[in-house]
Amino acid sequence: LGLALYTGSLCLVSGATFLYHDYCVIGAGPAGLQVAYFLQQAGRDYIVFERSHAPGSFFALYPRHRKLISINKQYTGKSNSEFNLRHDWNSLLSHDRRLLFRHYSRDFFPNADTMVHYLEDFASLLKLQVQYNTAIIHVTLEKNEQAWNGHYFLLTDQDRKNYKCSSLLVAAGTWVPNVVNFPGSEYVEGYETVSTNPEDFTGQTVLILGRGNSAFETAENILGVTNFIHMVSRSRVRLSWATHYVGDLRAINNGLLDTYQLKSLDGLLEGDLEDLAIVKDKKGKLHITLRFYLENRNISTGIDSITLPQDELDNFATRAPYDRVIRCLGWKFDFSIYNRSLRMMPGKGNIKKYPQIKPSYESRGTRGLFVLGTASHSVDFRKSAGGFIHGFRYTTRAVHRLLENRHHGVPWPSTVYPITQLTNSIIKRVNEASGLYQMFSVLADIILLRENATAFEYLEEYPIGILAELEMQTGRKARSGLFVIIMEYGRNFSGADKDVFYYNRAVGEAQHAWQSNFLHPVIYYYKRLPTEREMRLHHPDWPLPRPDAIHHIVEDFLTDWTAPNAHILPLRRFLENCLSTDLRNFFAESCFLFAFTHQKQPPFCQQGYVRMQGLVGSQELWHHAVQAGLLQDYTHRDFSDDRRPGSHDGSQEPLIRDHGIPVRPLQHLVNAKDE
Repeated sequence: LGLALYTGSLCLVSGATFLYHDYCVIGAGPAGLQVAYFLQQAGRDYIVFERSHAPGSFFALYPRHRKLISINKQYTGKSNSEFNLRHDWNSLLSHDRRLLFRHYSRDFFPNADTMVHYLEDFASLLKLQVQYNTAIIHVTLEKNEQAWNGHYFLLTDQDRKNYKCSSLLVAAGTWVPNVVNFPGSEYVEGYETVSTNPEDFTGQTVLILGRGNSAFETAENILGVTNFIHMVSRSRVRLSWATHYVGDLRAINNGLLDTYQLKSLDGLLEGDLEDLAIVKDKKGKLHITLRFYLENRNISTGIDSITLPQDELDNFATRAPYDRVIRCLGWKFDFSIYNRSLRMMPGKGNIKKYPQIKPSYESRGTRGLFVLGTASHSVDFRKSAGGFIHGFRYTTRAVHRLLENRHHGVPWPSTVYPITQLTNSIIKRVNEASGLYQMFSVLADIILLRENATAFEYLEEYPIGILAELEMQTGRKARSGLFVIIMEYGRNFSGADKDVFYYNRAVGEAQHAWQSNFLHPVIYYYKRLPTEREMRLHHPDWPLPRPDAIHHIVEDFLTDWTAPNAHILPLRRFLENCLSTDLRNFFAESCFLFAFTHQKQPPFCQQGYVRMQGLVGSQELWHHAVQAGLLQDYTHRDFSDDRRPGSHDGSQEPLIRDHGIPVRPLQHLVNAKDE
């Protein structure tokens, strides 16, 4: 049988034999392993190709100085696993509690070798289908109307073995070093090969090209042994605490900023690297000049015949010669293995290092080709965490759900609740959900209202960039309006030039919630799905088109949005205004009175009291409600008799109690009163 299955999976095309799988995944890094886990859990036919002998080969080399900048917070004061993932930036998603990164390291900033070990365990313990030592060197298309997407993907490895798949998931990351070519660039050492031994830099003068975390990481390593370090880049330094983007400079690496601003010889400069030139003198020193000084001159004739900037401007900033120049300019996606038929094109501007993809993470040029992990960061570059494990573990899950619906008819997971649970459902998610928290302004929870707003359907962590396609992408219907719940920072609170520590930076009053600066939940209400045109033309500073109504839950210092008056009550009233219904919870006595005095009862009474659902009251609750003015004391109540229903002693008073009429629990009493 095994032989028959193997033979059945071989395809003969143009004389070549292809091993077929429904899904092919390129790369066994974190994103590749994450999507492999979801495919395996769904019972799909897949294979992961990894060029190295083990998963996570990028982390075997990078970062060069081995300290990760992804936090590993051991303690949060909470036992909720979903909440704790908000502060665990290294774990992948799985059902196996052993595969939480905190079991592998107690360091707040772990060692990269630990990440390699973790990924090895993730692949082996979950028995993921990874084919190691397989470097895919060419990918092309074969048109076929019978294929899922109208074509098959044909892959070739370094041994000229061929593979065929219906859907291609690229999780190869960005690993090709960014290189700037200018006169003298051959004297530049790359971050990927430069020595990590500080003693090799003792007494030297160093110039670093670049201003990201790899540049500052390199500087931090040699800060105490060099004469001085200069750092030059096209853009000014961007601090992550000011931009709220985890890919910008982190505090763990910014020692050079201290020595620069406290006048200890080190410094930062701005300039276009393509305008530079490097000239080497007879002593091996490297001199920085400008490209236009070398026009019509032969650099090999020696430095004496070349005009240097200090010859005209004697206080030129980089007039001192350098012993070493190090390039730390990051990485880019490898486009070389993809045939032109796939139309894998680089992005434009500051996202040119990434392939062009849609907000669904599908290639703009080829249907059925999805880009996952770091290489998919063009969707939210410099906005959210999609280029990092704690972000793309959720976008990868979203892509898998899109594929399940498209190819296997499995709708996006959802849960249906009665409308009385609307406020509670939102409050629960904004206080726990890690995907919303990490992928703010990118992933959203969607609430689809049922007819007459008697119930709703809850979908978690859907990409808001394809909101207009929700019905097609999820298999769910949005006929009666919807709410979109996302997390946002304040409009003018993030940026390299922002002072994020100014006085009165926090908003504490609910009526000013729309001015909140820190990350906080925002609820958009639409009477209908936005159109593709509305999505395309919405204001660039807004994550979504103009809604019919919008509500900001005021920011909270503890990121705990459970305050009855500041958080829950304003939210409930917003929802009531949108739905034109009463979402309060009531005591049984109130529902009893409504039944005799109103033609229509509130949803809580219709869906709870009338159906004999709820909690039995107590003397303490009763007295509290009467004293707080939440109930009128129509009759004397005695809860001391704890007999079973039906054991009447002839009095009329036990009538309601004996039938188990629900009474609202104490912690929700604040919503029972119409303020």
